[in-house]
Amino acid sequence: MTSPEAALSDFIATVTYEDIPKPARETIKRAFVDTVGVTLAGAIDDAGSAVFEIDGVDTSTAGVPTILGIKSDRSPTDRALHTGTASHALDYDDLAWSMDGHPSVTLVPPLLALADEANASGKDLITAFAAGFEVECALADPISPDHYESGWHATATFGTFGAAAAAASLLDLSAAEARHVLNVAASMPAGLKRNFGSMTKPLHAGLAARSGVTAARLAGAGFSADSDALSGVRGFWDLYGPKERTEFTFDSDEWILANRGIHIKYYPCCYFTHTSIAGTQTLVNEHDISPENIELIHVRVAQGAADALHHSDPETGLEAKFSLEYTVACAAVRDRVGLGVFDQSAIQETDVQRVRERVEYEVDDNLHYDSHEAVVRIETNDGTYERQQVNPPGTHDNPLTDAELREKFNECAGRAISKSDADALVDVFTTLEEHEDVVATIGSVTEP
Repeated sequence: MTSPEAALSDFIATVTYEDIPKPARETIKRAFVDTVGVTLAGAIDDAGSAVFEIDGVDTSTAGVPTILGIKSDRSPTDRALHTGTASHALDYDDLAWSMDGHPSVTLVPPLLALADEANASGKDLITAFAAGFEVECALADPISPDHYESGWHATATFGTFGAAAAAASLLDLSAAEARHVLNVAASMPAGLKRNFGSMTKPLHAGLAARSGVTAARLAGAGFSADSDALSGVRGFWDLYGPKERTEFTFDSDEWILANRGIHIKYYPCCYFTHTSIAGTQTLVNEHDISPENIELIHVRVAQGAADALHHSDPETGLEAKFSLEYTVACAAVRDRVGLGVFDQSAIQETDVQRVRERVEYEVDDNLHYDSHEAVVRIETNDGTYERQQVNPPGTHDNPLTDAELREKFNECAGRAISKSDADALVDVFTTLEEHEDVVATIGSVTEP
């Protein structure tokens, strides 16, 4: 039988742009647009700016190519670290249930960091993204959600393999080299859920991006690793997963990108809050509920949400992103749960704090661990209202409209760059397959 390592490395080395289903190509382009937007805003956030600053880059004055990591005197590994951390700094980036994590922040930054070295076209980037996404999801499947439940941050762990696979594809490595890439990467994954709500959480994405670039460049230079570091005894699955795991299956014709896809966030906070936010806002709007009339908001969620959302009374914007109480209160009081509600000045606003103190939640044991379903009940002095919210907005099956995606991009990019540069970037990434030299194109449209 073909080993998992052989199956995945063969796929990395042989997949082409033409192999990718057309709907999946569109999903990838939307993922690039979304990730570039949140990265630009994240680069001037505390966590994002900090990783740039340790290497002497001031993101408040840096140009677009520097922030996106496509061109500078920094090494590709450093650029992947910096841009990768910025991309996850706001927790506004996309995610995939098939890996229990955030895929694009582990794929776009390493690809942009290597684009110049690889003389990459837009089609090359799309192909490499597809390779990385399929690999990280395939590696996640046998040990998820147990892996996440045990305390690992899947973006950091599975994302390391996605970054490595994407980098190997972009650098056009052979199947033998790609196998070494994956097995080198098997010694690199790390990231604890315990650090959710701190600056270290976005650092996980940057570290995964850097590790992927490192593994690919080493293997391309002849670096070796054990041939079965993923599936062998005491390999990645043994050490990072449960004793009993599901069987690994991989069919290159069964595209996870097309079938399960990517979910683009509509709110800049932990995804486990999103259905509760949506459910709360729907109730408030449908029943014209005034915040001052709210006596209690009770939410039922899955255990996964309870494990991730452990900041009931947040003191910082990062903590607030992992607070069900705060995000639900914002949904009840404010018209939009956008970036501004996580600014430090917004956390202690009186109306929000009053409602936050009246929010409580419990775990519904009937929901599977990583379900995103929520039941919201609002009790007021005029009556009680309840809603079951199965999914948040922006899922693969119910995606944000192009207008909503553009609005989100503008919200993010507008914090960091001019409108003309933002418009130019959207044009580049929505037509990504048309560009033969992505680095030159981005530089020409964003630099005077």
